[in-house]
Amino acid sequence: MFLLDVFRNWSNTRRNARMTRMLNGGLPIFSQFGSDIYASDMVQNCINVIATEMSKLQPRHIRSTDDQEIMPKGNINRLLKFGPNPLMTTSEFIEKIIWTLMMNYNAFVIPVFDVDYSNGIERRTYRALYPVNPSRVEFLQDPEGMLLIRLYFASGVDFTFPYQDVIHLRKKFSVNEFMGGGANGQPDNAALLKVLQTNHTLAQGLERAAKINAAVQAVLKVATLMDDDAAKAERARFERLIADGESGILPVDLKGEFIPIKGDAKFIEKDTLAFLKQSVLDWFGVSMPILTGEFNDDEYQAFYEKTLEPLVVYFGQKFSKILFSERELDVGNEIIWYHRDMNYLSTTAKLNLIKTAGEQGLLSDNQKLRLLGYPPVPGGERRTQSLNYIDINLVNQYQMTNLMNKGKAVEDNEQGNSS
Repeated sequence: MFLLDVFRNWSNTRRNARMTRMLNGGLPIFSQFGSDIYASDMVQNCINVIATEMSKLQPRHIRSTDDQEIMPKGNINRLLKFGPNPLMTTSEFIEKIIWTLMMNYNAFVIPVFDVDYSNGIERRTYRALYPVNPSRVEFLQDPEGMLLIRLYFASGVDFTFPYQDVIHLRKKFSVNEFMGGGANGQPDNAALLKVLQTNHTLAQGLERAAKINAAVQAVLKVATLMDDDAAKAERARFERLIADGESGILPVDLKGEFIPIKGDAKFIEKDTLAFLKQSVLDWFGVSMPILTGEFNDDEYQAFYEKTLEPLVVYFGQKFSKILFSERELDVGNEIIWYHRDMNYLSTTAKLNLIKTAGEQGLLSDNQKLRLLGYPPVPGGERRTQSLNYIDINLVNQYQMTNLMNKGKAVEDNEQGNSS
């Protein structure tokens, strides 16, 4: 009911809107969005790794000028820092978006805002950002030509918003004009499903082989002809002998022969299983060390550059484009998703980072302490810089001064010797 009331009061429903047309002549109606691959634990683990790492990002509203970058105080930074809506923290907000994007190849975030036109310029005050998961979406066009998006939900309600006001994130945005995924606007997981089905079939075979190997331990050969009832009675007698044989010695009469079966089930080669598992990892851009948490600095850096960084850049571009007007973008406003938590680095790498960045005066004392896992100290905002560096514009002056000082010292020394 909470979100229903929020969207009902804010959504801009247009009764006269008509369905827009795609370039190929089709109608842009898309239903959400298959989830067959998510029965696989490997798929869920891969998405969870990406979502967990992305949830560490710290999005900020930055205004850049020619000579500086500032972080404006305002409602956008408050939302991004403490919680985009009353139901979620920032980490939960990001994690929700990533899971939805990876599952559906499309994710939608609805900004809720108030508009002020008092100075003749549209000014928005954002109140919340809500990630939503519609069951069906339609693209419409109003009589003025504005593109709209209508979101249908499983509860039966629907809302229509100007498309330019909705943050629509798309994965593998290729053949469809509006949606990520395949031509029908749904996840194109056919290649991955084949791998998962093969893996599932092999796993079932392993399970059956293990059960058979554990169930049949021996054969009791009876040297007489017996009907079914007699065979059952003989087997029951044999089982009682096993249960009562505390010494480990099993008495068998002349008509019975006990033949043990050595467990030697043939299982699938580990290279085959490793290949199938690697295919799933490659699909999501996650390596085995990242999945198990046993990575080094280089392995994490490769994971970040291949899998996370494209998302970081894309999120920054998309959120900036929707949350700011063209004028605000022109004067340097943007959303940057900072990945500044370096806890994955080894202690040696952290010390090297502190040394390099610290000597340049880029880190405060408290930032250095934070990298090492220590709490801040009073006065820790102080920044120190090595005297071994000089402004490039002062290099020539510095060298000329040194040259003149050396010449003067030589001249004074010669005058002293002559006197």
